[in-house]
Amino acid sequence: MEKAKNLILKWPWITGLLVAVVAGGFWYFMRTGAETPVDYVLVERGTVSQVVSVTGYVKPAGNVDLSFEKGGRISAVYRAVGDRVGVGDMLVAISSGELSAQLAQAEAVAKAQAAKLAELRNGARPEDILVSEVDVENAKNNIVNNIKSGYINSDDAVRNKVDQLFSNSRSSSPQFNFTVSDSQLKTDIESERRAMESLLASWAVDIAGAPGAGDLTPFISVTKNNLLAVQQFLDKVSLAVNALQPNSAVSQTTIDGYKAAVLAGRTNISTSLEDITASQEKLRTAESKLALKKAGTVKEQITAQEAEVESAEASIMNLEAQLAKTVIRSPIAGIVTKQDAKTGETANAGIVLTSVISDSKYQIEANIAEADIAKIKIGSTASVTLDAYGNDVIFTATVTKIDPAETIVDGVPTYKTTLQFKENDKRIKSGMTANTDISGARRDDVLFLPGRAISGKGSAKTVTLIEGEITREAAIETGLRGSNGNVEILSGLSEGDKVKAN
Repeated sequence: MEKAKNLILKWPWITGLLVAVVAGGFWYFMRTGAETPVDYVLVERGTVSQVVSVTGYVKPAGNVDLSFEKGGRISAVYRAVGDRVGVGDMLVAISSGELSAQLAQAEAVAKAQAAKLAELRNGARPEDILVSEVDVENAKNNIVNNIKSGYINSDDAVRNKVDQLFSNSRSSSPQFNFTVSDSQLKTDIESERRAMESLLASWAVDIAGAPGAGDLTPFISVTKNNLLAVQQFLDKVSLAVNALQPNSAVSQTTIDGYKAAVLAGRTNISTSLEDITASQEKLRTAESKLALKKAGTVKEQITAQEAEVESAEASIMNLEAQLAKTVIRSPIAGIVTKQDAKTGETANAGIVLTSVISDSKYQIEANIAEADIAKIKIGSTASVTLDAYGNDVIFTATVTKIDPAETIVDGVPTYKTTLQFKENDKRIKSGMTANTDISGARRDDVLFLPGRAISGKGSAKTVTLIEGEITREAAIETGLRGSNGNVEILSGLSEGDKVKAN
């Protein structure tokens, strides 16, 4: 201890060095201990595929009897007894013209729905907004023209068509020239004629100041009120004129002329009111369309349209499936041993028409779970290993048959599936256990992410995108989900992007 103390006194810089080392170590420990590394995955490019793995058993291959699921008129017979056929070769077909037409229509609908979805995602184009702006401008100009027309019709009705019934019509004391049994009606007519002169003069000033654009609401309101006032005045004049009787001072012909003039004035005023109301509604519609285009598409509209696209695509798949059932294809390679189909005859559902005996000696039978059956189809290829030879010896096979009815295995619905070995091999024996990997859908050269990095349900999928020290939520579109958990990315991400792993 004394020796160490002397050493420190002799070289004091050693003390500072030790303190620095200890402090640095403590800081590093605290820093590394406080930071929790973010678990992330990279968006990669490659292959996403579905593989259905199932264990089956080798059985002797035999012949298959084939029939239509639905009846119909036979349109073609492609193979006769004794002909050699391969997997997928056509044997018999029934008429499918109606289904083909429905499929073409469904494809057209799907294209239209997809185009509408693309339009919603892209939002309104500048050209569309410009067109809507022009529509608004035209609607405003139409209102201004109708306002002016309303004034002209009112001026004509009062100062031309009605004033022939008055003396001093534009003075402060207009006189109705005829005796009216209802004295109050005559007084009202004369009083309102004086008010009409003031109304028309004020209205002319308002029209001169009406803008070609901007807010026309005040001018529309004034115009409607003025037209209604003129209409009420003409209604009272009409009552007085209709009560006139011919005498030495006025003939029936003259009275009829007065009636026609007043009726024409009333008709023109009613038309002006209707025109103003209609043009106002057109302006509201044009302004609403412009506002919607400028606001853009809401998320709910896009989601709803995505559902429409999916529905249209499902209709296509359904019709394609029905169309496929109008043709009997050989599920195995072999020789036709029966062909009862004749062109023009009607085929009944479930009645065996043709049979094929297999060239191969053995085939595989396996029960595939309900969750996986949609991933495979007739003609899907498979890699097979047999327990007897280990995993290094691989055989190839093709799906030749999928039972339409389920088979319950341990309480779980399954579908018996038959696979045909592509080549005869002496090593294959009946009863062997066959470990089978059936290839389903496959996408090459696509972007993908592990499914655990993706959140959301239905078509609304999101990921947490890492950009330097910032993270943000990003909407994406997904495609095929692979058997290994990888999911195809259709849009929203680029190769090399960092995404937080959930």
